[in-house]
Amino acid sequence: MLRNGLEPWHLLIVAVVMMVLFGSKKLPDTARSLGKSLRILKSETRAMRGDGAREAESPRPEAEERGVSRAEQVSPGAASG
Repeated sequence: MLRNGLEPWHLLIVAVVMMVLFGSKKLPDTARSLGKSLRILKSETRAMRGDGAREAESPRPEAEERGVSRAEQVSPGAASG
């Protein structure tokens, strides 16, 4: 009965139901926004992986271990005003 999960005619039925529920005018906008969301998610996961890899490769500077922020390292006099 349920040997392959989804067959092509199942996808056709889902497409027809989507057309009936949302209408043909909203589907392109919905697909476009879904595509943008997926691109953002993909780029953010790449950035997170890259940050994790960079942190694992580079040793931490002594100033960060003492609790001194990067802004204080660069310009200690500029922060006070």
